[in-house]
Amino acid sequence: MLDGYIICGTSRTGSTLLCNLLASTKATGDPDSFYGRQFMSAWAKEWRLPGRDTMSERDFNIAYLNAAMAAGKGGTTIFGLRLMRENLGEPSATLDQVFPQLPSDRARLEKAFGRILYIHLSREDKLAQAISLVKAKQTGLWHIAPDGTEIERLSPPEEPHYDFERINREVLELESYDTAWNSWFNAQGLEPLRIGYESLSANPAAALTGICEALGVQAPNARDIKPGVAKLADGTSLDWMRCYRSDTGPAA
Repeated sequence: MLDGYIICGTSRTGSTLLCNLLASTKATGDPDSFYGRQFMSAWAKEWRLPGRDTMSERDFNIAYLNAAMAAGKGGTTIFGLRLMRENLGEPSATLDQVFPQLPSDRARLEKAFGRILYIHLSREDKLAQAISLVKAKQTGLWHIAPDGTEIERLSPPEEPHYDFERINREVLELESYDTAWNSWFNAQGLEPLRIGYESLSANPAAALTGICEALGVQAPNARDIKPGVAKLADGTSLDWMRCYRSDTGPAA
């Protein structure tokens, strides 16, 4: 059995769906974005950590690591972490202070979290991914439950509007993040378990079973696996896709 896993992803690849599935097993931790730079202050407050001004930076990072470990295990023996590519520098920098002079990101992560399964979560259709991301940022709605109720809203409701330049920027950035993840895996000597959004959304039970097997944990019965997140793609998403392809011409 491994000690933990890191979901290495980008926005709108089904990472929330996967985190919820893993947490639902009650055996594979409770993964979240503990080292997302925009969330770390909120996590520290939720965990009631002492203020940064009350201790050295290294001591704070040790306290943060210990709290993140407890939260990511969720009462199990396996630690789970979700990490977006743009936030890779956060655990690298803070763990370098906790465990100085280690030679690589992999060495720091495995010193902190033990034997890790690296899961590369990606999405083949980058246009659909970019449209999903732009819509979420515009409307403020990031996730809904299967019954349609809101799970995560980050800003007040606004009507979405097609924006070619913004969508195109997101497509290019998402492609660069996937390239960066693959370069990082190669540099660290890692061969991750690869899961595509398309296969995850089509068959969540199969994806979860594959992860459990890789971790050395008994997978739950497929009939008991119920996704807690629904797709947000709708007619607007399809309209934007048609507009984008029209604007980019036959080469798209």
